[in-house]
Amino acid sequence: QVQLAESGGGLVQAGGSLRLSCAASGRSFSSHDMGWFRQAPGKEREFVATISWSGGTTYYADSVKGRFTISRDNRKNTVYLQMNSLKPRNTGFYYCNAVTGVVPLTDQFAAYVYDYWGPGKQVTVSS
Repeated sequence: QVQLAESGGGLVQAGGSLRLSCAASGRSFSSHDMGWFRQAPGKEREFVATISWSGGTTYYADSVKGRFTISRDNRKNTVYLQMNSLKPRNTGFYYCNAVTGVVPLTDQFAAYVYDYWGPGKQVTVSS
């Protein structure tokens, strides 16, 4: 079992920045690829970013490339999502998640490949 808990969400004006954190406990965190998804009201969850177990490889949705950065600290069992130049369309509930199987990073845009999800954290970007 892997337990995940997001923190760091909130309200920010367009153009501002926020950093989300996701603390993991349970099975070995450092052996799992980790990802972030967003769900806007009335819409399905959509992929934001993913990072390999070592932190050496990352993959982003086109809509956030150059503005968001995913990173991890395996000593702290934590994955981060730094969000800069935020836009109102980035508003939503943000979820961190973990992959326990062997899935190519470029296939991790699909929600079904993730085995564990955190409860989510609201991010609201005002215009």
